[in-house]
Amino acid sequence: MPIRDTESAHHEPADYARTVPEGTWVADHLGRGYSYTSLHHGRDPEADEPGVDVDGPADLVATLVRYRPEPELFELPRWPFARRRPRTAVLYVHGWSDYFYNTEIADFWDGLGARFYALDFRRYGRSLRPWQTPGFTTDLAEYDSDLESALRTIREDLADVERIILAGHSTGGLIASLWVDRNPGRVDALVLNSPWLETHGSWVVRLAAAGIVDRVARRRPKALVPLPDVDFYWQSLSRQASGQWDLHPLWRPRYAFPIRAGWMAAILEGHARVAAGLHIDVPILVLTSDHTVISTHFTPEHLQGDSVIEVDVTRQRALRLGPEVTVVSVPDATHDLFASKPAPRAAAYSAIRRWATGYVSGLSAPD
Repeated sequence: MPIRDTESAHHEPADYARTVPEGTWVADHLGRGYSYTSLHHGRDPEADEPGVDVDGPADLVATLVRYRPEPELFELPRWPFARRRPRTAVLYVHGWSDYFYNTEIADFWDGLGARFYALDFRRYGRSLRPWQTPGFTTDLAEYDSDLESALRTIREDLADVERIILAGHSTGGLIASLWVDRNPGRVDALVLNSPWLETHGSWVVRLAAAGIVDRVARRRPKALVPLPDVDFYWQSLSRQASGQWDLHPLWRPRYAFPIRAGWMAAILEGHARVAAGLHIDVPILVLTSDHTVISTHFTPEHLQGDSVIEVDVTRQRALRLGPEVTVVSVPDATHDLFASKPAPRAAAYSAIRRWATGYVSGLSAPD
């Protein structure tokens, strides 16, 4: 399989979010109730690579978004001696070539009585900077510090937090699962939305690909892995096509970020770890579509099935995450269940509500 090098596309500074001091919350583009802070991790080593031109600071950051809905007009204060409801926080992490944009998710968790936060990993979304290779890493454990910083900031921001639910989509679900396995006792539950737990084509394809990719990744980690350019998933998401969502063209590009050898090697290693079995000791909810769509061109089927992962293999791999796993299949859902059509989206939310109000104390099921 030939792998080539390439230069990243040029974008204007206006495409990038502003870096702010850690702990300083500024208004987010999502609108009322949303703000973000930068989580700093020193100077980005990529800024010092040959041929990289950085104009100004070269901070490596992740970005934490929080949702604070404004109180209803004329809302009465709680009786000061009333028993305080236990406080739960949700930390949501995105998938490959993605970022947090779905405000409906925040509204849902707020309706259950949880405080909602979302993390844009380093080199993604609000954290992406002009000199960086979008989404690039050679080790999924690199995101540990992003998650650690996010959890620390949540606990500082929400002093009386008693439990935290970690929620992850697709590649974010893989990263979250591996992190929780390595860090027992840090969160209280795990919710996975179409997690990418195995290579497309199952372990046979993974083993064959790993032998090729690993050799290249050791020598040229940023070499491109030539894969077909398809936009089926984007078409199911974007309001510019057949979807319902306004997407940032740099943060959620039509054809996704270029696949690099070093990143692919890290993903294959993560899949191998899941296949060997994890030991996550908190309740896990895994949601997927009920079927995968395989096609050489975009069809209406892509609006009611998963065009990214093989859902049957994912459900099998999910049982290797830990001893307490609930797997839910949602008819006609897309890869991101919460960007599906209204009916499967509502079914996915209902599944979380049933599960969360049973497994996580302090949450309520609104009428």
